[in-house]
Amino acid sequence: MRTLYLAIPVCLVLAAPNAGAQSKDYPATDSTSLLTVQVTAPPQAIHVSEDETMPISGTYAMSNGWRMHVQPARDGIVAKIDKERPMRLLAVSADKYMTRDGNVVMEFNRGRDRDDMMMSYVPTSNLAAVVVMTANVASR
Repeated sequence: MRTLYLAIPVCLVLAAPNAGAQSKDYPATDSTSLLTVQVTAPPQAIHVSEDETMPISGTYAMSNGWRMHVQPARDGIVAKIDKERPMRLLAVSADKYMTRDGNVVMEFNRGRDRDDMMMSYVPTSNLAAVVVMTANVASR
């Protein structure tokens, strides 16, 4: 009976590292550090000009406190979250962009004023999960 009482605090301590919103891992963009299974073929990238991606460029205030800066690039965008290294995303539609490995997907021009964005990504932790968060334009 005593081992049962000891097992409960141990379980709580093991679950604590992923408890806070700020403790979420950044998006994984390196396919060598993450094992994934992809059931469907990734969508084909479409050609977009830098002029077409200019309306979505700017700084976004993420729902978890991160700040993401988006700027146009050849055939897509470059997104940088806080001080992490930049991610290159290819256009798969006029408002949807994703990394080559499919681990990060961003959809722009959402919401009533079309200023919102939704990002889903596979975290770098060893969990089989996809994190989805929203963002509002902070500045253009």
